[in-house]
Amino acid sequence: MESYQLITVLGPTASGKTSFAAALAARLDSEIISADSRQIYRSMDIGTGKDLADYTVDGKPVPYHLIDICDPGDKYNVFEYQHAFFRAFEDIRNRGKLPVLCGGTGMYIEAVLKGYKLLDVPANPVLRESLKGKSLAELEQLLSSYKTLHNKTDVDSPQRAIRAIEIEEYYKTQAPDATGYEPIRSLVVGLDISRELRREKISRRLRTRLDEGMVDEVKGILAKGVKPDDLIYYGLEYKYLTLYVLGELSYTEMVSQLEIAIHQFAKRQMTWFRGMERRGFTIHWLDATLPAEQNIQAVITLLNQ
Repeated sequence: MESYQLITVLGPTASGKTSFAAALAARLDSEIISADSRQIYRSMDIGTGKDLADYTVDGKPVPYHLIDICDPGDKYNVFEYQHAFFRAFEDIRNRGKLPVLCGGTGMYIEAVLKGYKLLDVPANPVLRESLKGKSLAELEQLLSSYKTLHNKTDVDSPQRAIRAIEIEEYYKTQAPDATGYEPIRSLVVGLDISRELRREKISRRLRTRLDEGMVDEVKGILAKGVKPDDLIYYGLEYKYLTLYVLGELSYTEMVSQLEIAIHQFAKRQMTWFRGMERRGFTIHWLDATLPAEQNIQAVITLLNQ
């Protein structure tokens, strides 16, 4: 175990990575650091799939970090995440444990494993005004022209696309040429799930979350004073449910469009992970349909090689 500083568990949405990572951390008497760009927000529980019950294994809680750390409406970013991650990482390591990083936000994972030097990108009002009114498709086309490493996975609203372009433009003139942190020696495992099963699980999970009160969750956040545009910014569930609550989509339209968007999101996640492999990461893919115990044993074997 000494050769690794961290275990990373990644996979697309609905692959079962959280429950597996929790079971793994429990076995290793460890703690989890979340790598999910939306689970950091308080009150955004059902829509982000926090599934906090997964962090209790055999009646014992598994400590977790970087979940519920800021309020809805905030615009948390990878720069802030990287600094928060290393604080949690060093804290866990200093207590003699091997942390488990778990999530599906590929850019968060890659930024911390490689130790990229990131910049705290300020708002650019002039750029935002020039992009105002452009469609998501137009913004995505513009974003695709950039070559640097910035998050395109979560871009499913004009607001997020504009922010991504804002970051790209800033880095064109300010891009750092050194790392901010030392790269981490991590064993990286991925939960591999077939496209068909993934789609089935996504569709089933969406309906379950709607039954669990996801619409009321969004209404409650809006009732607390969070602006609709700020909630739409987070994309996926919060984009489409907000549009439904505002009366801009019917319930049927909301469910249909959201389901498609989640399938597309999962595909983009896998594209990012495949890109990580091309950029030099070794990801040990585990069959997500196998019993957790079997996959845990496979990870332990990899750790001891």
